[in-house]
Amino acid sequence: MQIQTGIITISDRASRGEYDDLGGPALKTAAEGYGWKVLGERLVPDEKRDIQRAVRELINHGCQLVLSTGGTGVALRDVTPEAVLEIAVREIPGFGEAMRMKSLAITPNAILSRGLAAVVDTTLVICLPGKPAGAVECLGFVVGAIPHAVKVLQKLPTSC
Repeated sequence: MQIQTGIITISDRASRGEYDDLGGPALKTAAEGYGWKVLGERLVPDEKRDIQRAVRELINHGCQLVLSTGGTGVALRDVTPEAVLEIAVREIPGFGEAMRMKSLAITPNAILSRGLAAVVDTTLVICLPGKPAGAVECLGFVVGAIPHAVKVLQKLPTSC
């Protein structure tokens, strides 16, 4: 199933140009490897409004799936889960649970991750870790459920 996908990198430093965004390109490569079409990419600072605006822009651009990388840790500036949940119809807890559980086999710090998935309008939004390898790994842990979730969500009325 080809899924129309958007990617958001959330990073204060990368958005200021202090270092290159590596997470977004890593997710793009992974998404394309799954046969999905990447319609748009955004790079925003760790600010709720910027994150929410980027999600909405990608949804309005036709994305059925939005993948974000960054802002899911425990630092005070890590606000991605809160930003997404504020505009979500509902959270899908199993995604975050699976990502943390499988990541714990790799690193004990996975318990600190606040990655999650939620529905915004009729789009699946998945918030992944900021490290490129962690983002791609976590996406791989939940990839099997994504096509079905997207298919079901696309059948929902647009005014959820």
